[in-house]
Amino acid sequence: MVGLALLSACVQPGEPLRQPQQTVVFNPDAYGLAVLPGNQRVDFGRSPKGVIPALTRELGRPTTMPLTGCPAGIIQRLRWADLELSFTPERFVGWRRGAEQRGLVCS
Repeated sequence: MVGLALLSACVQPGEPLRQPQQTVVFNPDAYGLAVLPGNQRVDFGRSPKGVIPALTRELGRPTTMPLTGCPAGIIQRLRWADLELSFTPERFVGWRRGAEQRGLVCS
């Protein structure tokens, strides 16, 4: 209890909590995701075993979305903020961000 009181005393009322600064940006494009800065890519066809941990490490834990309205073969649909990715058992197959989308996505 005392430790909790001491921690709460460090933050002034109304002061926003500081989040770690994100240093990597995933920019969706026609081929998958460009990783900025630099010339890294996460292209369609990559294994979910590599894609999901990389995005989770940089963007935080994803939200699992329902599979209703998904094309046959999509078994996983995950969302990080406004970026949604679709996966088959073996591959990253599509993304949606707002009104934009590429690859296989759910309706």
